[in-house]
Amino acid sequence: MERPLHNKVIFLTGGAAGIGLECRNRYRAAGAQVVVFDKTTGGDVSSAEEVSDAIERTLARHGRIDVIHNNAGIAHPSKPLHETTTEEWNALFDVNVKAILHTTRYGLGALKATRGSILNTSSLVASIGQDNHAAYAATKGAIDALTKSMALDYAPYGIRVNAIAPAGVWTPMLRAWGQSQPNPTAIADYLDGIHALGYCPEPDVIADACVFLLSDQARFITGHILPVSGGAELGYRRSAPVNKIS
Repeated sequence: MERPLHNKVIFLTGGAAGIGLECRNRYRAAGAQVVVFDKTTGGDVSSAEEVSDAIERTLARHGRIDVIHNNAGIAHPSKPLHETTTEEWNALFDVNVKAILHTTRYGLGALKATRGSILNTSSLVASIGQDNHAAYAATKGAIDALTKSMALDYAPYGIRVNAIAPAGVWTPMLRAWGQSQPNPTAIADYLDGIHALGYCPEPDVIADACVFLLSDQARFITGHILPVSGGAELGYRRSAPVNKIS
């Protein structure tokens, strides 16, 4: 069985649920050793001290870090910009953006030693926007800009930096939100319909693309924002599901 991430040590933030959990499982199946830093295990990516300590402990245990996957993120509140409080704005940027500063600052030396890779979890909303999520979309736009600039800064060290950009994904959080709506079936149909391929995917499609970007098969790809979106950014947005090909 091919194991494209054989013996790689991956430091993964936000790996306890949704896309992060599926990435953790796929990375391990691909042969990697995965260290998960997540709020459910008491980790705070917005804390420089906690990130520094977690990276030090990872190096003490494994002796190396080959990959940092910055996946931790929050999406709330669901508001237009003028209704977003300063506290909500700061929380979004602390978790979604400042965390990348922390993992890079404290993990760069290890990545230089392994000529490793950084992967950031972005979103399609960074390029197309999203109603009632202006601050969240702004954080993802920042991630895209960071990814490209970091790729240039760290290319001389052989470090690749890329981002993955999903559209809709059936995570537990999205399912819970859909079920809380007045018409859950309509929400599911809508989420299927915005994707040109006709369905809203499970997190495994994102994790498979992440495995590729971290593998040697992607060894000459850097500074790339890879949409794994089922074509959601193409043409007019649909408000009803398309016919699926059987």
